Amino acid sequence: MQIFVDADACPVVHIVETMAKKYGVAVKLLCDTNHILTSDYSEVIVVGAGADAVDYKLISICHAGDIVVSQDYGVAAMALGKGAYAIHQSGKWYTDDNIDGMLMERHMNKKARRSGLKGHIKGPRKRTEEDDNRFAESFEKMLRQAKKDREVPE
Repeated sequence: MQIFVDADACPVVHIVETMAKKYGVAVKLLCDTNHILTSDYSEVIVVGAGADAVDYKLISICHAGDIVVSQDYGVAAMALGKGAYAIHQSGKWYTDDNIDGMLMERHMNKKARRSGLKGHIKGPRKRTEEDDNRFAESFEKMLRQAKKDREVPE
């Protein structure tokens, strides 16, 4: 099991790394050439700055049982399709039960923005310590679940 982070502008990298160290899990941070990162713990994978380049690279190297951290519903859907776990930086788990609705909501919001409608959903509010705590708790729960699911009964 590995953890893959869609790390371009991801506010929870430090939490992911802290939890990964605690559980002894490798982390790969993926970013494009516009967001070069460094890490003492994680492997940093820098991908060309093309549209969705990071997303496609992440999906091409993740496997069933891995954990993907991304705010992109499309990346989450592809990760779920590969049998990986997926979590949003808010701590919300992407699941087979909720991903279709989330993709539809994203589509409708994009459609509203393109049509120039006023009053479409605004960007995210400023991140708080409570948001970080919520993510940490949810992410640790996912890590424990992923490790448990990997255990083979004797």
